Amino acid sequence: MKISNTGKLAIVSGSTLGIGFAIAQKLAETGAEVVVNGRTEAKTKEACSKLSTLVPHGQFLPVAGDLGSGAGVAEFVKKIPRADILVNNLGIFEEKNFEDVTDEDWQRFFEINVMSGVRLTRHYLPEMVKKRWGRVAFIASESALNIPPNMIHYGFTKTAQVAIARGLAESVAGSGVTVNSILPGPTRTEGVMEMFRAQAQKTGKSVEEVEKNFIPEHRSSSLIQRLIEPEEVGNMVAFVCSDLASATSGASLRVEGGLLRHLG
Repeated sequence: MKISNTGKLAIVSGSTLGIGFAIAQKLAETGAEVVVNGRTEAKTKEACSKLSTLVPHGQFLPVAGDLGSGAGVAEFVKKIPRADILVNNLGIFEEKNFEDVTDEDWQRFFEINVMSGVRLTRHYLPEMVKKRWGRVAFIASESALNIPPNMIHYGFTKTAQVAIARGLAESVAGSGVTVNSILPGPTRTEGVMEMFRAQAQKTGKSVEEVEKNFIPEHRSSSLIQRLIEPEEVGNMVAFVCSDLASATSGASLRVEGGLLRHLG
């Protein structure tokens, strides 16, 4: 069995680091031409340079833009008017007690984590339906079902992504276009490691100790008992965006190490 996305143009929002970077790499390895997106031109070009080293035969197109705003998306789609594959990966997170989350925080998380994907999908989905082929994936999180008490505003946006993906899949039933959400668990990304460093500084523990204790203390139901690697998420996305996953739509696909105990 060979996963192939040859001849497809794929957009991965927020793909200069972490999970988005790994998704861009895996899509390129399967033959897709990948639009790499970051907020600044320098970071976006730097990511493309690194990706070209990892995938020498890969095709990468750097397109900078702040997709966390309506204006940013409008400019982006002018540059890239059509796509075969859309991966809505852009997202932010932070630890914050509920009573400290301001109205501005709620709005910022909603704009970046939810509306970026809504706006991009609203633009690219109709053409996919016309062509009778397309793939849309929302990178949500296990936090969509397992809301973290110290990141309620983040969990809320991830639940919203799952709901939107399911509704969109229903709306394009029978069209040849699939829409799915991906639910990674805690993943070894630059953002997560930065969170560990902050916790280490606050508690006086080493970063290694904070990381070692994170799963047992905060995600003890994990069956793999470790952080997810970004490449493991990328593998799932590359598959679900290929022809091989043509019968998978409206699904919430878990890459969370088995920590969710829900059967559904």
